[in-house]
Amino acid sequence: MADIKDPENTIIMTLKGGDVIIQLLPDVAPLHTARMKELARAGAYDNVAFHRVIDGFMAQTGDVQHANMEKDYNPGRAGTGGSDLGDVPAEFSKIPHARGSLGAARSANPNSANSQFFINFKDNDFLNGQYTVYGNVMSGMEHVDAIAKGEPPANPDRMISVKVAADV
Repeated sequence: MADIKDPENTIIMTLKGGDVIIQLLPDVAPLHTARMKELARAGAYDNVAFHRVIDGFMAQTGDVQHANMEKDYNPGRAGTGGSDLGDVPAEFSKIPHARGSLGAARSANPNSANSQFFINFKDNDFLNGQYTVYGNVMSGMEHVDAIAKGEPPANPDRMISVKVAADV
């Protein structure tokens, strides 16, 4: 992993097409970064479906409660759950919701992010300052672009595994 400069803050997300390397932003969003690493290290993101994928907008995943395709996938409930770790308060910054950025999914309450997140397919400036950005895709965006579309997709894709690079 010679091309990974900060393995402790890098996520390796394996999708059906290959690996997506995500650089987390602990200096910008330390609480969101810590939550993602905690859930990744617990294996909570493994086999979780992309339950909301809007072409030209974003791909959302991370419902560890209702979207694990090997345990309890429920298309009707996918996207309504989170982890049992509680909510993470907003960590808004000047980092834009650019193509490949990782944003914290939440309800109408800005302080309700938990385990769910989304990856932007394009620059979505209208989200700036309203949703926490806590990572950026460094490589493998072509695999994100290939995720099955839909709300929910008829045959959803999943995160096969999500690991912290330092642990691999």
